[in-house]
Amino acid sequence: MEKDLLRIDDKPGSQPGQRVLRLTGALVLTTVFDFQATVRADQSRYLIIDFSGVPYVDSAGIGALVGAYVTRQNGRGPGVGGSKHPDPERAQNNPRGEIFPRFSIRNRR
Repeated sequence: MEKDLLRIDDKPGSQPGQRVLRLTGALVLTTVFDFQATVRADQSRYLIIDFSGVPYVDSAGIGALVGAYVTRQNGRGPGVGGSKHPDPERAQNNPRGEIFPRFSIRNRR
């Protein structure tokens, strides 16, 4: 079985105090630790997580996302949001978009 990979592109946002993490790959048990370390090290006021390149999130990934959201809400200010999923049909069957605030962000590729 091929090892799951997650690439995390870390870029400044379009406004002061914003940071955008663009995820590419599955957010699963084998990839969640790098994601958690990146989020925990973040000191920005607003953290935006771009899920447009994430095909799958398992329970460990959901747990990491909830942890990041709660931590940010309890003391580090507003800040964890996500971009729209590129495939609306798949997004309807995927609950991750219903947990966190969603924002449209411009394609920054």
